[in-house]
Amino acid sequence: MFYHFLPQLADVHILFNLFNYLTFRSAGAGVTAFLCAFLAGPSVIRWLRRLRVGQVVRGEGPESHLEKAGTPTMGGVLIILGATASTLLWAELTNWYVVLTLLALLWMGAIGFMDDYLKVVQHRSRGLIARYKMIGQLSFGLALGAFLVLHPIHPVPSTWSMVPFFDGWVAVFHPAVFIGFVALVVSGTSNAVNLTDGLDGLAGGLSAIAFVTFGVLAYLIGRVDTSAYLGLLYLPGTGELAVFAAALAGGITGFLWYNAHPAEVFMGDTGSLALGGALAVMAILLKAEFLLLIVGGVFVAEAVSVMLQVSWFKLTKRTRGEGVRLFRMAPLHHHYEHVWAERKRVRGKEIEQTVVVRFWILGILCALVAFSTLKIR
Repeated sequence: MFYHFLPQLADVHILFNLFNYLTFRSAGAGVTAFLCAFLAGPSVIRWLRRLRVGQVVRGEGPESHLEKAGTPTMGGVLIILGATASTLLWAELTNWYVVLTLLALLWMGAIGFMDDYLKVVQHRSRGLIARYKMIGQLSFGLALGAFLVLHPIHPVPSTWSMVPFFDGWVAVFHPAVFIGFVALVVSGTSNAVNLTDGLDGLAGGLSAIAFVTFGVLAYLIGRVDTSAYLGLLYLPGTGELAVFAAALAGGITGFLWYNAHPAEVFMGDTGSLALGGALAVMAILLKAEFLLLIVGGVFVAEAVSVMLQVSWFKLTKRTRGEGVRLFRMAPLHHHYEHVWAERKRVRGKEIEQTVVVRFWILGILCALVAFSTLKIR
């Protein structure tokens, strides 16, 4: 909104010309989203407590997590509201990149909201039936893929995707395969972030790191000089995604103020599915789907650990008559809760901050590796 109206007042005062610049608007979006989430936090937490919207803790989780039962969940609304309001204020609202990523945030957030609602109202720890959740995710991914094929918003073919480490190399998909690929990226990323949301501040911190990384990438790809220098596809207009990414990073940071251990509120599926969906769509629009595997390396590891755990348990149960686990517990962060707790000889709840910070460090390292691919080409 500011971008569309305030620069016209540059004749009144030169300061209004700042709203033409992506860097200024990105910073403004980040600060605005942070303040929205931070200031609204106490009121939202009190409202959730009055509604008795408390977390349902599954019995098979770590024993230390049983103490978290009843903590308000659905706190992801703080992130969504803060990021949405900030994006509407600071971004170019006629930009397709912004429209599609914002739509992904709201669509996935709605699916997560329904899941959380069933958990807290009906006290069902499983929430929304898995196949219905998957249908909602895949339907959005298929619709997005079809839209990009039928209504290209890139100056390059929509079915192209950049290959990390190689200058000028692109993966070229058949249109039908590309649509399925987009659906896979959207559903896979949203579920991976959802699986990572098991410790105070873990998914939020890792998501903020990923959004900042893709925000910088969007700025570079949206400039003809930097994209040419780094051997990236030049996609004019993607710079606006830097504003959106900054808004989400700011909203997440405001939420983390209340989600830091011991958490006053959890993001729930409302937040985790929304963040995963928005992250996936950013990667798709930037033609950086394969780079997402590096930036979101921790998310990938979390998701793979669950798939390996389930697959190996079923296989050994069928072949040996008794299921065997690969990890102490899945997802991966619960495994390390047990392992590092034994090494330090402390209780599980006291090791939680160690696991979160170390996983944040791994997330930062993944981001640095992703940035290195921009030059090692």
